[in-house]
Amino acid sequence: MSVKNILISQQQPMTASPYGSIAEKFGVTFDFRPFFKIEPLTSREFRAQRINILDHTAIIFSARTTIDAFFQLCEELRVKVPETMKYFCTTEAVANYLQKHIVYRKRKIFFGDGTPESIISLIGTKHKGENFLIATAGSSSKDAVTRLFETQKYSFETAVFVKPVSQDLNGLDLHSYDMIVLFNPADVKSLYENCPDFRQEDIKFVSYGRSVVKAMEDAGLTIEISAPTPETPSVAKALELYLSKN
Repeated sequence: MSVKNILISQQQPMTASPYGSIAEKFGVTFDFRPFFKIEPLTSREFRAQRINILDHTAIIFSARTTIDAFFQLCEELRVKVPETMKYFCTTEAVANYLQKHIVYRKRKIFFGDGTPESIISLIGTKHKGENFLIATAGSSSKDAVTRLFETQKYSFETAVFVKPVSQDLNGLDLHSYDMIVLFNPADVKSLYENCPDFRQEDIKFVSYGRSVVKAMEDAGLTIEISAPTPETPSVAKALELYLSKN
């Protein structure tokens, strides 16, 4: 079966993306539909984790959504974050977003190059004595940053600040697509919450990232393409290679 219609379980890119050139080159059509959205935890949900924010002297952020949720929860819980708090962010864009909530120039803010290893480099020997709080999204699995912190034997806790909430996929005919790309275990959860009796049949599934693979396999979904790999570091590259061979 040739692939003509492809569903991407994310928002449509706001700027030019490789999908446009792929559509033109191979005559395929892309649709974009997020399967879930990210919402902040309620103060009650956060308190259930028994995390005391003020026990920590540094916090790790990897997304703007967790920054918003962190400061919203601090306000609701009447937690005054001290000016001495250190902020380690995975990228410069994430670090710059802190300006929405704090006076940037008055705080100790550090940012990496997008890799977990860059956070470790930022900490080095100078900051290794901090008590870190790693801000995460709702997930039971350890992420790469957490694993590296364990290896380095840093003093840290992880705290969930946001959670995935399934979107209403009513009106979306999944079987009108030849291929569906999933990026997150929450995509799989949303798929079956919306379509409890879903059967894969001829649909080809693409997984992006290790975390979604187990969720797809547990759901009994057969994965046609798995990325990233050294040869295909992005979904677009994986699709281009696949379509060129099929």
